[in-house]
Amino acid sequence: MKVKNIQSETAMKQHSESVVSNQFEPTCHSEHSSVSDVCSSSAFGLATRSSRARMKRASGFTLIEVMVVIVILGVLAALIVPNVMGRSEKAKIDTTQITLKGVAGALDQYKLDNGHFPTMQEGGLDALINQPATAKNWMPGGYVKGGYPKDSWKNDIQYVVPGKDGHPFDLYSFGADGKEGGEGNDADIYYQP
Repeated sequence: MKVKNIQSETAMKQHSESVVSNQFEPTCHSEHSSVSDVCSSSAFGLATRSSRARMKRASGFTLIEVMVVIVILGVLAALIVPNVMGRSEKAKIDTTQITLKGVAGALDQYKLDNGHFPTMQEGGLDALINQPATAKNWMPGGYVKGGYPKDSWKNDIQYVVPGKDGHPFDLYSFGADGKEGGEGNDADIYYQP
């Protein structure tokens, strides 16, 4: 009788354990990913071996990987930034040269209409915007639009008449620093007819 009781107690214990574990485990018959994700974990939310492996693979980047990416970005920045900065200043120099050429064209038109380049007594480049009393054939509306001509750094274009070395006029910009002379980007930019 005692042997029979032990066997029946063991059978009841196994049955109750399976009932308890089945109460907390969802049925995994659904096709929805959220249910199948739940099915991959145990009754109390503890990860099974397959879900632990999946979490380990999707856990993110290692410190070494992040550091390698930062170093690569730093090297790229060191190579690209100086080139971009240099091109910006080169573009301003090129734009100023185009502006000087446009002003020289306006000066040539003024000379064609009035027989001479604007003198300093007539206001220099201001004679291209406002009609001097001595300019009898001045073009209505002026020779340049938008006010006194400026370079890419918003400094006034310089005009001297007569120019040096036998030129009828000198037309130039003081460059990036806005001061006479200089080197590199700060060098004066002259119009060469």
